[in-house]
Amino acid sequence: MAAGVYIARKKNGEIYFRSSITYRNRHISLGSFQTEQKAHKAYKEAEQIVREGKEKIEDYDKDKFALSFEKFVVLINVRDNGIYIKNPIYLKKGFFLYYLTEEEILKFDVDDLFYYSEHKIMRRGNHFFVSDFGMQVTLMSRYGIKNYAVSGRDFRFVNGDSLDFRYENIEIFSHYHGVIRKYKKNQELFEAKIHRNGDWILGRYQTELEAAMAYNKAAKLLKQHGEKKNFPLNYIEELEGEDYKKFMEKVTISKRFRESIDK
Repeated sequence: MAAGVYIARKKNGEIYFRSSITYRNRHISLGSFQTEQKAHKAYKEAEQIVREGKEKIEDYDKDKFALSFEKFVVLINVRDNGIYIKNPIYLKKGFFLYYLTEEEILKFDVDDLFYYSEHKIMRRGNHFFVSDFGMQVTLMSRYGIKNYAVSGRDFRFVNGDSLDFRYENIEIFSHYHGVIRKYKKNQELFEAKIHRNGDWILGRYQTELEAAMAYNKAAKLLKQHGEKKNFPLNYIEELEGEDYKKFMEKVTISKRFRESIDK
């Protein structure tokens, strides 16, 4: 039997060939093949990738390689980064790429590496999902975005790249003016912004109510300093009269923003 190849049998007794390689004391399966020759070719390709280190992910050609594209990515990642990950992931500084296909490359924060190392991403139509405890879980639901949400109305990708799932690239709009819901390391935060010669971040808050009040406070300060633009205020049903005033006094907003008003 050729190097890196062993025989396996299907339930019906039919023979097929599997290939694998050992690299850095890690046994890496290379897949199943119909012939011994193709299985051995995959083994030789894997040997070349991990030992010689010349190939890049962009070099993949399905007509040239016996290896699948997924295994190709896995091998290059373990060679370059020293970490074996069973899914087609390539590590970068502070984030990683998940190669759904050669053309569809998803980006995630490194905080999500453990999850996507264990959960394979699939696609149906325009929706990406994983199988988690027997259920189909959409990627967007990990950010608190419902299945019926509409991009541009309920949320947006900040840089316009709908394949970039890094937390800072996803903004979820609130029903309050100037409030955006964000997720960072699976923690929900509410960012308050106001537009005055560009967007000003007023702060990030634990509750949506605090962020809404921060926006109101900034709008009030602008009006007091002669700003003519009409900033619509948030109506906060939970607070009235003195309670509203006390809450507004308690909420802090960006020192940089306050200083810009005084100039």
